[in-house]
Order: sequence, then structure tokens, then C-alpha cells
Amino acid sequence: MSATKTAAIIGSSGGNLFHSGGGDPSKLLSEIAEQCRAAGIAVEAALFVAASGSMDQTAASTTAELYEWSGGAQAFRRREAGPLEEVNRQAELQDADIAALIEQGRIDGLILMSCDPLGTNRRSIEAAVRRGLPIVGTGGTSMGRVRSMGANVVSLSGTTGTTNLTRAVSFALALSRHWKLPYRMAGTRTLRQARLSGVMSSSMPAFIAVLLLLSVAKLPALSGLHEAAAVLAALPGVILAVFAARQLSDLGEVTLIAGAIAGLLSAEAGIIGAVLGGLAAGWLVPRVFQFGTKRGFPATTVNIATAGVSGLVPGLLLFYVASPYTSAAGDAIRDALDWIVGLSPAVIGLVLGLAMWPLIMKGWYHVAILPLILIEMERYGNSLFGALDMAGLVMTSAGILLAQMAVPPNPGERKLALKPFWLNVGFGTFIEASYVYMRNNRAVYAGAIVASGAAGAVIGGLHLRSTAYVPSYLALLFSNDARGFLLAMLTAMALAFTVSSCANWANRKRRRQEAAD
Repeated sequence: MSATKTAAIIGSSGGNLFHSGGGDPSKLLSEIAEQCRAAGIAVEAALFVAASGSMDQTAASTTAELYEWSGGAQAFRRREAGPLEEVNRQAELQDADIAALIEQGRIDGLILMSCDPLGTNRRSIEAAVRRGLPIVGTGGTSMGRVRSMGANVVSLSGTTGTTNLTRAVSFALALSRHWKLPYRMAGTRTLRQARLSGVMSSSMPAFIAVLLLLSVAKLPALSGLHEAAAVLAALPGVILAVFAARQLSDLGEVTLIAGAIAGLLSAEAGIIGAVLGGLAAGWLVPRVFQFGTKRGFPATTVNIATAGVSGLVPGLLLFYVASPYTSAAGDAIRDALDWIVGLSPAVIGLVLGLAMWPLIMKGWYHVAILPLILIEMERYGNSLFGALDMAGLVMTSAGILLAQMAVPPNPGERKLALKPFWLNVGFGTFIEASYVYMRNNRAVYAGAIVASGAAGAVIGGLHLRSTAYVPSYLALLFSNDARGFLLAMLTAMALAFTVSSCANWANRKRRRQEAAD
């Protein structure tokens, strides 16, 4: 958005502000600049004294840095660093320059944070008062003094309970409202822009943590961990709700708290309910925030109310009304999958295994497979599709890479394949390393599909479940039948290794013949 108004940012890291984001001046200032840009407001000047500690307890040894705005680079830069007294003296000289810009009409408004209206920042604030510039800011004591000077304060607040981001949004919202500028909070998204596949993949560690605890609790000596596992069982829903909320709004800690509240209250609603609750919380956050800010509520109150209301409304709706329906939806998906597999377990497993590589190569894994893994894990702890992932994808990839070491197409390939192979077997990840071999040789790709299908037949026939994204030995621990799942993994790896080795041997033989000719 092209800028129509200009503003100057003036202040210091203050006392309470230092502990609420002021200790990271670069992030604090950049958040303000980003939200101002979203409102069509350009930063014209800046003067910010960042002390090494809270100014409530300054000492002779306190050091500070002076930040200013570089119009050419369109970025904040550190101009001065040294003892606080020396930095303040330099800041007072800079403040006179900002006052001159105000008198010239080049600055339309001020953003103040823990400023010093009677000392360091006196000239710029007096100039703003004379010209009637709109002023927004935080810092109870300093803003009270600014107001007593006759300033046109359109928004003021304390610092407690606020963050760098929420303060920046409050400033931009207040100024845009005063100037009647259109403003859409930077970082917000529409429902169409939400990427639920990202929510699913990011929350996988929470599911793995629960599964790990449940698996360890099966050991007789650690059976007491079942109680801890029961408590931890609520974690995946909370994490899903938090990540879902962030898909629609990233108002920092406010969004996280709102998502967590919605997630806890949707514990009985299943993962479908948790995602819906998180999306609703994320949708509400910017709207509740703007509602309070536009009505002049203090930023502290707006932050607390936004997090609470945005999380409680969808959370309570799910808790008292919608949870039976969302939970039933998850049950219906699991029951349908069980019914389909039950028709002919080995055949259905074979078909699903054959489909795994084409699905992931065409980009459908995170859309189709990963949600089913999580929905299954909600009931069983482990998953049929998780087993297909580990055996059909990861161990097949490991077999292909092992072939590159045993029968390399060229001498240098052996070393290149070693680390990816270790990542496959030792960490259950990085199957992308085998893509290049499948794309370069159709026989290798066909072998991968066949290997995955064979593993799927074993998994379906033995009714196996496990999980992906873990080391292969943990996948055995997490499975419902370690011996059976070991057979499935070795089947996939052996077939992929055999086909890839034969393909490499055939290529080497062909190249020797071509060289001889």
C-alpha cells in the first residue's frame, strides 16, 4: 500500500516496556513499521534509546544504544552505543532534528513509547503540540505528562500485558482510524489462505509424544506412566488448535493463548473439533482486537479480552454443543476405513501401498495421507497409514539408497547416498533423497511402487499399525506387532534394493558396451 501519511517513532525501552518487548529494539521497531505500512503510513523518522536494562533501576554502568530511521535504506539502524548518559545527550540533539521536521510539515503524527517529554524528547513533543499532530503511545507516566502539555493524544495505554506486535497493531489502528485510512492488520489471512496441511504436519510431534509415552507405559516397570499419558492426551488437540488459529491470525501470544483455550475446551471434540475451534479462534482474534482498540480501550485490556474471548467463544461452543458431532465425524472416518480394509485386508493393503508413491510424487501426501494418519492416531495411538508411510515410503527409499552404495551407477554415488540412507533408517525422514533415482530411471520408480505395494499387503494382511517420522527402531516399538512390522519394512527395503541394484547394473553394462563401440 502506498503511504499517504508519515509518522515518527520516539521513545525508549523504558521500565516495564523493557520486560515486554523493549529489550529487543530491532523487533519492536520493525513490528511498528510493518503495521504502519499496512495502514499506508510511512516512517519518516525515529529516535529510540534502548538501554541494557530496565530504566526503573538504572545505574552508572548502564549502557544504551540509539536507533534511528534511515530513509535511504528504509530500515532502522543503530547510530550510537555507549553509557546511557552519553546516548541520551546524543538523542537530545537528534530530537531537535525531528522537531524541525515536524515544523516543516514532513511528519503527520507521533508514536511514543516510554518517552521523556520533559527532557530528551521535549522539543519534538512541543513541536507536535504546536501543530496539533495526533499522538499515540504507551507508558502511563510519560503519556500522562504528554497529555498535560496539551497534546492531541488519540490513543494511550500502559504496557502490562502487551507485546511488540499488539502494540504495533494498536498504534497503526488508532492512527488509521484518526486519518480514516483503510487498514488490514499485517499477518492476517482469509479462510481460503489457510493451509490445514501445514497445521497437520506441524502438530505431528505432539502425537508422537503421546504415542511414545503410551508405548513406554506398556513396560511393566513403567506402568505408572499411564496416568501421565492420560494427562498428555489433551496435548495434540491443543497444538492443533493453536496452529490452526495462527493460520488466520498471527497476533503473537494473543493468538497462541486464544488457540490454547479453544483447544483445551475442545478436548472431547476430537481433532476435527480442535482444528475448527482453532480456526474460529484465529478468525475472532483480529476482530475482537480491533473492536476494543477502535473504542479506545487500554491496550492491556484489549490484549487480555482478545485472548480470552476469542478462545472461550468457540471453545465453549464445542464443549457444550458441537463436540458430539465433530467427534462422530472422526469416528465415521475411522470406521469407514476399518470397514474398507476389512473387506480384504491384504488386497486393500496392497492397493494402498501401490498408491503411496504416486500420491506423494504428485503432492497429495499432506492433503490426503497425513490427515488420515492423525485421525487414526487419535483412536489407536498408531495408524495403518503411518505404517504404510514408514514401510512403503521410508524403507523403500532406504532400499533404493542402499542399492546406490552396493551397486553405484558411478563411483562417486556411493558417498552421496550414505548420509540420506542413514537419515531414512536412523530418523525416518528425507525420502526426497531417492526422488532423483526414480526420476532418472523408470525401473527404479516402478520398483519403489512394487516394494510399497508388497509392504502394504503385509501390513493389511497382518492388521499392522505404526507411525512415521520416527527412527525405524521406534516405529517397531510404536507398532501393534513389532515382528510383523519388521517383516513389512524388510520386505519393502529388500524389493527396492533388488530392483534398484538390477537397474544400476543394467545401466553400467550398457555404458560399458557404448564405450566399447
